[in-house]
Amino acid sequence: MSTRWVLRNLSSKARFLSTSTTSSYITTTTLIDFYPTPLLFATTKVLGCQGTYLCRFRAFHGATYQIHQEKNSVVEEQLDPFTLVADDLLVVASRLRSMVGAEVPKLASAAEYFFKMGAEGKKFRPTIILLMASALNMSTVAPDGVVDLLHEELRSRQLSIAVITEMIHVASLLHDDVLDDAETRRGIGSLNCFMGNKIAVLAGDFLLSRACVALASLRNNEVVTLIAKSVKHLVTGETMQMTTASEQRCSMEYYMEKTYNKTASLISNSCQAVSIITGQTAEVSMLAYDYGRNLGLAFQLIDDVLDFTGTSASLGKGSLSDIRHGIVTAPILFAMEEFPQLRKIVDRGFHNPADVDLAIEILGKSNGIQRAIELASEHANLAAAAIRSLPETDNVDARRSRQALIDLTQIVITRKK
Repeated sequence: MSTRWVLRNLSSKARFLSTSTTSSYITTTTLIDFYPTPLLFATTKVLGCQGTYLCRFRAFHGATYQIHQEKNSVVEEQLDPFTLVADDLLVVASRLRSMVGAEVPKLASAAEYFFKMGAEGKKFRPTIILLMASALNMSTVAPDGVVDLLHEELRSRQLSIAVITEMIHVASLLHDDVLDDAETRRGIGSLNCFMGNKIAVLAGDFLLSRACVALASLRNNEVVTLIAKSVKHLVTGETMQMTTASEQRCSMEYYMEKTYNKTASLISNSCQAVSIITGQTAEVSMLAYDYGRNLGLAFQLIDDVLDFTGTSASLGKGSLSDIRHGIVTAPILFAMEEFPQLRKIVDRGFHNPADVDLAIEILGKSNGIQRAIELASEHANLAAAAIRSLPETDNVDARRSRQALIDLTQIVITRKK
């Protein structure tokens, strides 16, 4: 059985390591890194290496590495998906802040407020896009042992997709908070309460305009079409949520279509866009789309469950927020199938607090919560299946990113906030 040694970069600043090995020790390690620093070549020797050893290379910004022994396969590691792209997320955050400057100081301040206060959370969407980009970078080792890494310009374009997606997402949140008269966003005072509805709407519009400029600079009509479609879906989904037609509000099909438009479309089309930017085939691009679609649906289904089971402290918003706004979600729809009398309460619109209490009581007797979780799990499994269907690759970074994308499907359905 052949043995391979791989140097893991714990700070995520290096992409790959090529080694020449014998069965018992490493004679030379060649670290190759195009982004964000120049190449670095280092030599080390590990005698009788039988496990995990730490080696420090001060010349590379003090980064810490691990040496792993592998036998014909990539070492299975439990890696936090957000940590895996931590460095790139910092670049995304930096680009976001640099893009919200404007000639009108008040508008610039309003646009920056959401990012500055940390109300955007863990940057869920950019994480997905960055992991997908790495998962599809299926470069191979060249004959001379030098790894054919992703060109810096391509990575920059992939990062642009992540930035554009986050700007569109944040713009939609600013607009949603105005429509919902929200007072907080993840435990922080909402912009509309802090600076007023007009400034909040204009700040959202400003972010959308900045996203459009960045999108145009990519000079890829197919990508422009996909992202533009997502913006249309966001507006459509919000309009669907405001509908008062009883038959639509009580339809699971209508709910899932609305959920796709409001949440899953931006994720799925962004995943497909980054696949196109990376130069993948139509088949691979559809797998990327399927992953984003199903992960987005699973995420929103769990979000709707947490509106009933979560607390204000963990969610950063008042519990039962949706139902108090008359929004009917999956748990209530499933409960209605078991208890048809719930339909009359839904039709009244939850304007009466007593109706809210009664609906919660009926929900507690039903399997509505559990069935919503099960539906979310189904979509999470479909998302994981899409990643497993990608063409095989020996690229270590791509395989780690794919595993992280699969792990993310479980994080989504087991999260508590």
